[in-house]
Amino acid sequence: MQVENVTDYIVKWLKDYATNAGVKGFVVGVSGGIDSAVTSTLCAKTGFPTLCLEMPIHQAESQVNRALNHISWLQKSFKNVSMTQVNLTPVFDNLIDVLPDIENEDDRFMALANTRARLRMTSLYYFAGLDGLLVAGTGNKVEDFGVGFYTKYGDGGVDLSPIADLMKSEVYAIARFLGVNQDIQKAAPTDGLWGDDRTDEDQLGASYDELEWAMKAQEAGKEIADFTGRQQEVYKIYLRLNKANLHKMNPIPVCEIPENLK
Repeated sequence: MQVENVTDYIVKWLKDYATNAGVKGFVVGVSGGIDSAVTSTLCAKTGFPTLCLEMPIHQAESQVNRALNHISWLQKSFKNVSMTQVNLTPVFDNLIDVLPDIENEDDRFMALANTRARLRMTSLYYFAGLDGLLVAGTGNKVEDFGVGFYTKYGDGGVDLSPIADLMKSEVYAIARFLGVNQDIQKAAPTDGLWGDDRTDEDQLGASYDELEWAMKAQEAGKEIADFTGRQQEVYKIYLRLNKANLHKMNPIPVCEIPENLK
């Protein structure tokens, strides 16, 4: 990948989109992870006002510190960057208090994890509406179009996706080129939705490098029987997640009424 040229291309794409949409700039949720760090930096490089939101919900201190350090670095580097901290922990806790208990705790934990992402999406659009900003998505290609590793109407609820055509490895390459803080580059990827230290790999069962390989294998029309050992295991994981999450990646189904019934 031509890292510098791709970076310039994305920045120009963001500028053109914002100009054509008649908006003032961008708002990005900064989590302390590599994807939001790269996305916020690319938005900052446009010269348009870029609002970084830090929205902890029972967040690990290490994640919060990485996010704040990144935003501080952005503000020192770009005069068009501002930041707002929104502590969503009390909102989340109050919501839990009024929700009924259910017998299956695993289902409850998953639903509450997704609720965290949806609370953050709501906050992003609140500030976007106040200041005439676009919500910039932070999903990469493997997450958005491979395994569907995001929350529908949570971190998947955005106005535009500047890095969604980049594999995770390519996001890291751009991060190195941009000079993103080393603590973010070295941190194990995590969605930060569980209030513990579980990583994306813990949840997915495979690393991003492995999932990138599997995504390319699927695009090449490979079958499970074409592989053995760990490759076959990873390919099964990828195909299972891809199938299970197609409802996120495909357009919302619309019940189209036949003309003779109208």
